[in-house]
Amino acid sequence: MESLRELYRIGTGPSSSHTMAPRQAALTFLGKYPGAALYRVTLFGSLAATGRGHLTDKALAEVFQFHDAKLELLWVPEKQLPLHPNGMRFEAITDTGVILQNWEVYSVGGGALFDDKNPVPPPSVYALTKLSDILECLDRSGESLWEYVLNCEDLNFLDFLDSVWDMMSSAIERGLEQVGVLPGGLGLGRKSHTFHRKASLYGAHLKNNARIWSYALAVSEENASGGMIVTAPTCGASGVLPAVLRYLNETLECSYNDILRALATAGLIGNLVKKNASISGAEVGCQGEVGTACAMAAAAATQLHGGTNKQIEYAAEMGLEHHLGLTCDPVNGLVQIPCIERNAHAASRALSCCHFALLSGGEHKISFDEITLVMNETGQALPSLYRETSAGGIAEVYRKRKVD
Repeated sequence: MESLRELYRIGTGPSSSHTMAPRQAALTFLGKYPGAALYRVTLFGSLAATGRGHLTDKALAEVFQFHDAKLELLWVPEKQLPLHPNGMRFEAITDTGVILQNWEVYSVGGGALFDDKNPVPPPSVYALTKLSDILECLDRSGESLWEYVLNCEDLNFLDFLDSVWDMMSSAIERGLEQVGVLPGGLGLGRKSHTFHRKASLYGAHLKNNARIWSYALAVSEENASGGMIVTAPTCGASGVLPAVLRYLNETLECSYNDILRALATAGLIGNLVKKNASISGAEVGCQGEVGTACAMAAAAATQLHGGTNKQIEYAAEMGLEHHLGLTCDPVNGLVQIPCIERNAHAASRALSCCHFALLSGGEHKISFDEITLVMNETGQALPSLYRETSAGGIAEVYRKRKVD
């Protein structure tokens, strides 16, 4: 299993699969095959269906314009390449129309790319790929999950987590200061600023909810406007974990190292889902994005509350289990409705899962590993119109209302 450096990616929103990965693919192709008269990029399946709303065209255009290269962009939403709904074909073409080189590559979630002909996977740093196996190992060593992570990663990994937390914190601060309408044409106003201001006006319960919601909204709104965020595990789910960590940092008075260790444990949970299932909304729906983010945040929260490894596993399992079947049907292909609100509610649910696990001894009937496989199976069973194509569900309801 690869390093958490491949899970926590710092970059611009609104979509790791639709902007970060295509941008990187374009840079890679231009680096290998410079100087062509024309470059043609064909987007397939979900990548084409919601690419305009997710700013895929803008991300690609910026890369090719920067390199003074001519780009022809084609959209083929009705066709899917064999290995993943988010497929791309890059072609370098001469001035006489001859195709010099072509490359089919897939955006598989969280900003990662996959090429089946010339796969160059990131190096594996985790020998164990099941949480049950990791917990068994830790039962013998007496270590915590975060210690397992640090034992597997390189010596500079804490510095990397420091940069991750710095960017997460910065995204919250920037988001809380911003007001006005988000770009994209939905007329959706930012809410994080007002939620945070109103938090002090209410009783303890609503005040606490308002605070954690404001933090999740702040990051999600920054993502929706193309700001800098950290994938956790994706752009569309980037508000959940920072919100929970910020809230607990304030209410539990955590040390800085506590937060970094919580990030390590949360990353391990996300990595296990990525390895054994999927974090791609186009492949398994939003359960793979927001559901995984909730599991990550629930695990981190339980650790910060002093929970045992078994309780952390239980909290993560609940975070994923109670998002099973969650569809990905963004209105107009934008990472706004229902994505932004989902981040806020998942942050609250993560804390609920944490509290539930802490009240128990950590014993439960369905393991995190099992629920991860169920999530993947559920996602594969979802019709494609509920997997980031904006062809059904909430997106279709909104489209019909606009027509009527």
